[in-house]
Amino acid sequence: MKGVVLAGGAGSRLRPITFAMSKQLVPVANQPILFYGLRDLAEAGITEVAIIISPETGQEIKDAVGDGSKFGIKPEFILQQSPDGLAHALQLAMPFADGDSVLMYLGDNLVRQGVADVVRDFEEHQPNAQILLAEVPNPSAFGVAQLDEDGHVYQLIEKPENPPTNLALVGVYLFDATVQEALDAIEPSHRGELEITDAIQYMIDSGRRVRASMIGGWWKDTGKKEDLLHASELVLETLRTSLKGEVIDCRLRGEVQVGLGSKLVDCDIIGPVVIGAGVEIERSTIGPNTTIGDGCRITDAVVRKSILMEEVELSQWRLRDSLIGRRASIGGSAPPAFVELTIGDRSEIIG
Repeated sequence: MKGVVLAGGAGSRLRPITFAMSKQLVPVANQPILFYGLRDLAEAGITEVAIIISPETGQEIKDAVGDGSKFGIKPEFILQQSPDGLAHALQLAMPFADGDSVLMYLGDNLVRQGVADVVRDFEEHQPNAQILLAEVPNPSAFGVAQLDEDGHVYQLIEKPENPPTNLALVGVYLFDATVQEALDAIEPSHRGELEITDAIQYMIDSGRRVRASMIGGWWKDTGKKEDLLHASELVLETLRTSLKGEVIDCRLRGEVQVGLGSKLVDCDIIGPVVIGAGVEIERSTIGPNTTIGDGCRITDAVVRKSILMEEVELSQWRLRDSLIGRRASIGGSAPPAFVELTIGDRSEIIG
């Protein structure tokens, strides 16, 4: 089996962060979202991986992934010139698949259980396609599945206005080579895209076996800020304390990680918290559910339930539920209450 990871897309719902970076490289617990999926594939024994990239952010993705050795994969980068749909992206990867089965993984999704179990299930039962499902409170935001009394998939609908079920398709799909016929047959949807749900529906209508399994553990599509912050909380729950930097006259509660070369002085750290390398924090309260990127400088501030990317400078402000881009600067006279911010790279706020 080979992997196909989608790492294109504009990330419009995460703007202004994604004006300057790929949505798949936004960090969760100081690791780009994309990296979790690549490691999931390697752990499932899938080492040959096509990564679908866009013209706008493709080079950034290439630079981040490199030769793939740090994940245990051998990547091949395939350019999708325009965002013409998930099925179009898979179609571009079919020559790479070369007749093998494929697992398609959406690069901005996080799957707590990984994909090893579903790969084993697919190989054991040998359906033509297999989808993962999760019960969600807002099914109109996803592709949804309808199952018959025996649990077999009989209909898929992409982002329905009036969803018939709350069973959303998780961003992991498995196919054998018969998917090629479906990819060749479908037409663009009303959105102008080749929908993966239409391809799977074609397989169902053609008598192919499409298997569904419910996801164990949590799954997050991180396309929106609130989902990204929630995903960060879920990942941070798995932390174990590791203090590699200096921690001087600080009060620590819960699980806390501090990176090499970091220095914390007279701080309250309320885990779970991840603090990267080369960070300096003085007289501040950090956490819970907070990630501080490498090289940040924080003084006399409070940060809760937030993600600060690399080299952010923060002084005196009180932030919560915030997403702060790389090398942003926030300081000066601060509001008296907590502030919720989403600002992009190199932004500057002076109170």
